[in-house]
Amino acid sequence: MTVSKEGLPHWLAPVVRAAETVQPLQLSRFLPPENGSGRQSAVLILFGEGERGPELLLMERAGSLRSHAGQPSFPGGALDPQDGDPQGDGPLRAALREAEEETGLDPSGVQLFGVLPRLYIPVSGFVVSPVLGWWREPSPVGAVDPNETARVFTVPVADLTDPANRATAVHPRGHRGPAFLVESALVWGFTAGVIDRLLHFAGWERPWDHAKQVPLDWHA
Repeated sequence: MTVSKEGLPHWLAPVVRAAETVQPLQLSRFLPPENGSGRQSAVLILFGEGERGPELLLMERAGSLRSHAGQPSFPGGALDPQDGDPQGDGPLRAALREAEEETGLDPSGVQLFGVLPRLYIPVSGFVVSPVLGWWREPSPVGAVDPNETARVFTVPVADLTDPANRATAVHPRGHRGPAFLVESALVWGFTAGVIDRLLHFAGWERPWDHAKQVPLDWHA
């Protein structure tokens, strides 16, 4: 399994350039442990084109889950042994497999075009490879297992860059990070951090009020 930049829509060019040049510390201060520990995983950052232009595919985890309940995220999960080399195409296979299992999308309609530097989520111990994809041939999506996924939805990039939809999320323990108030959901944490950096390095970010704060229990 390989990545290909052939035939991508012109509006994805800034994302391609960002993926080729961004450095790990420009994405996050949390990088994989040098001792190689951490559970290898991958997420699919899937760009499509809807009625309102470019959009991203997200899902909302079921409220009954023990961890990350109700939290919007990219489709993704841990690598399995059959995925192959974590340093090679393993993350590509895992990202597509997990996205299919969680959202029902048809992987044959997805063109993978890049992989961002691996990042680390200290609270869970996951080492995450963000895999970039173009939804060349969209297919129906939805929550495959309601016990795992509450809903699957797309968010126009125009809504993600709208300053009115941006805020700083405040964790009860005091941690602060970027957040997006879109599609009746509060996108925060790792997912919001990656989206924030992608928008910035792709040149799509618009000035927004960093002083605007929202709690994690925000509801539309």
